[in-house]
Formats: sequence, C-alpha cells, structure tokens
Amino acid sequence: MPTTAPSPELSAAFEQGGTPLSDATASDSALRRFLHGLPGVDAVGLEARAASLGTRSIKTTAKAYAIDLAISMIDLTTLEGADTPGKVRALAAKAVHPDPTDRTTPRTAAVCVYPDMAATAVAALAGSGVKVASVATAFPAGRAALDVKLADVRDAVAAGADEIDMVIDRGAFLSGRYLKVYEEILAVKAECARADGPDARLKVIFETGELSTYDNIRRASWLGMLAGADFIKTSTGKVGTNATPANTLLMLEAVRDFRAQTGVQIGVKPAGGIRTSKDAIKFLVLVNETAGEDWLDNHWFRFGASSLLNDLLMQRQKLSTGRYSGPDYVTVD
Repeated sequence: MPTTAPSPELSAAFEQGGTPLSDATASDSALRRFLHGLPGVDAVGLEARAASLGTRSIKTTAKAYAIDLAISMIDLTTLEGADTPGKVRALAAKAVHPDPTDRTTPRTAAVCVYPDMAATAVAALAGSGVKVASVATAFPAGRAALDVKLADVRDAVAAGADEIDMVIDRGAFLSGRYLKVYEEILAVKAECARADGPDARLKVIFETGELSTYDNIRRASWLGMLAGADFIKTSTGKVGTNATPANTLLMLEAVRDFRAQTGVQIGVKPAGGIRTSKDAIKFLVLVNETAGEDWLDNHWFRFGASSLLNDLLMQRQKLSTGRYSGPDYVTVD
C-alpha cells in the first residue's frame, strides 16, 4: 500500500521542539535552524528502498495504463543552442499528436523551451491543452544578477508561458546562505503573477547532482516548498548526475510530509537521464508507493525528457500490435 502518512522521523522532529513552519523563515538563523533540524537521511535505507520498488513487475493492462500515464506526464523538452522556431513547432506538433497513426495516444503535459522560444511554442500549441514551460533565471548555471534572472522570467511570462522552471543559486545554498536562496525564489514567484489570467506555475530546480548529499537534497526540497514552489525538480539535465530513483524518492517523501504538515500539495519533476519505458514505470511505482495516488496525475508529477517519449511510443505500439516497430517508426526530435 502507498505510504502517504508523514515519516515518523519528521513527526518526531516537529514534536520535539523544532522550529515551527510558521517561524522557519523569520530570519536567516531561524531558516538555518529549521533546515538543519530536519532528520538526517539514511542513505543506505533510501537507496535500498528505491532499488526494491524498482523491482516491481507491471504487466498487461497495468503496463498499458502506466505507459499512457507516463506519456501524459512528459515535459517534451528542447534546450539547445541550435533550437529554431521550426524545431519548436515540430516538437509542439509531436506533443499534441505523439503518434500520428494512433489518435488515441495521450498528449504530453507540456513543451519546455528557452524564454526566447516561448512565444513560438505558445502560438503552436494554442487551444491544444498542452502547456508551455520555459526555463529561466540564467538556466542552467544560474550565474547572473537577480535583476537579470527576473527579467528572464518576465520575458517568458509575457510571452505566455504557463510554467517557469527556475534554477536555484547552488553556490549560495552550498555556502549556507539559505535566506538568499529563499528570497530569490520568492522574487521569481512574484514575477509569475499575471493580471489577466492564471499565474504561471513555478518549478524550482535544485540540480541534485551538485548538492553532494541526500541531506542537502532534503533541505533544498523544504526550502523550495517554504518559498512557494509549485513543483520541486531534480535537475537541469545538463550535468553528469540527474534524476535517480533515490533522489526522486527523497523528494517524494518531502512533498508527502509537507502536505501532511501544511495541507499544501506540491508537484515533483525528475529530469534528465530517464530514457526508457522501464525507467518511467519504475518512477511511477515510486510515486504511488511513496506519495500516493494523488500525485499520479500530470498536474502533480512530470518527467523532464526528450528521448523518453519515443521509447514509450514504441512500447505502446508493441502492446497494441504485438510487434516492436523500432526507432524508424517514430519521429526524431
């Protein structure tokens, strides 16, 4: 059964006089005290549980359901210096009709692009229901002045982006300047507001491969959620270590525990390195068994991916026809 109750360790930490959530961001020292008061991560136990859940066997109708669910959760992504309007329009067409030969194939959740391509994606996806996500804040390194980062966000929101994927200042976080990171997320969140429509949803990227420890990933998760993230996201996909079952499991535990403490539900987005249907299904098992069924929806869980969709389509075709079609039967992104 899914483990949707808060972890006993976290409950005990709150009960034993830890900093209340309402006071956690009152000052730099309060925020530090709260984050360092979170229970330490049992790395061996975390990795063992992630590995164990990855052995679950999903067959027949359940596998078909999982493949369609995974397709519907993809942020189909192109973040290259060689991106062109034509490439973005082609990607948008694929997001709306991933398999042109089978119109029962679900649409992807979103198309993710750089801010200067957001308007092109918005025009190409108009009326489709597929969201436009834009990376921002000097993605992927985040090495820019705050006013430059906020201008990046404003440009994307003005172009019509439905979602903003920001990167945190990992240098500030790793040097213990948590309040600086918190205030930067708050400032970006404010730029996501729109007077003439729904606010853009904010995904906060931690770049878990640069945070070094599971304890840091847990702290970053809580910091992002306290600052108003709508999603917490593992990685940019631009470093050597991106989404893993273990770091995603840890973030799923964080959103589960955060909702138990606050009543607020936050989404999770693993990104980078998830390339096969088998991998995607393992992550869906993690979601179901850790956070619960409420997160098995593309409003609350996404895959940041480009090549994953093709493998899901090939596996879907195999289930429906009994034949493995091969990569030549799907479009190359």
